Amino acid sequence: MEAAAVANEFIEAFNDADWERFSATCAADVVYEEKGSNRTVKGRDAVLEAAKGWKTAFPDIRGKIFNSTAQGTTAALEITWMATHNGPLELPTGTLPATGKAVEFDGVQIFMVEGGKVIHMRHYLDLMTMLTQVGAMPG
Repeated sequence: MEAAAVANEFIEAFNDADWERFSATCAADVVYEEKGSNRTVKGRDAVLEAAKGWKTAFPDIRGKIFNSTAQGTTAALEITWMATHNGPLELPTGTLPATGKAVEFDGVQIFMVEGGKVIHMRHYLDLMTMLTQVGAMPG
């Protein structure tokens, strides 16, 4: 499966909270880097837990891919994330309780794919906009 198809499947499985399908897109030793929060997790189970953490904080979160490109084993997706903050959000400074506020922010995800599985993914997300929208930072 080509890199763009694997990357799209990763996002669609996340959107659907289909954790079996989501895990199936990841290599056992996958690495996920989240550049907005400086978080790096390694291994399929850790990446799955990070994804579930986002779904806990934003149960209705959906990523809409508005641009996609691929070259060889690398794919890049531009995504708009839309959600409502209805659960606890784990931050490096502590837990932010649910605010009930809607968010819409952008991100770019770069996927490296081998053998039809994500082996490395970097997520450059606009965490500042999201935190401002939930009221965790002044606007």
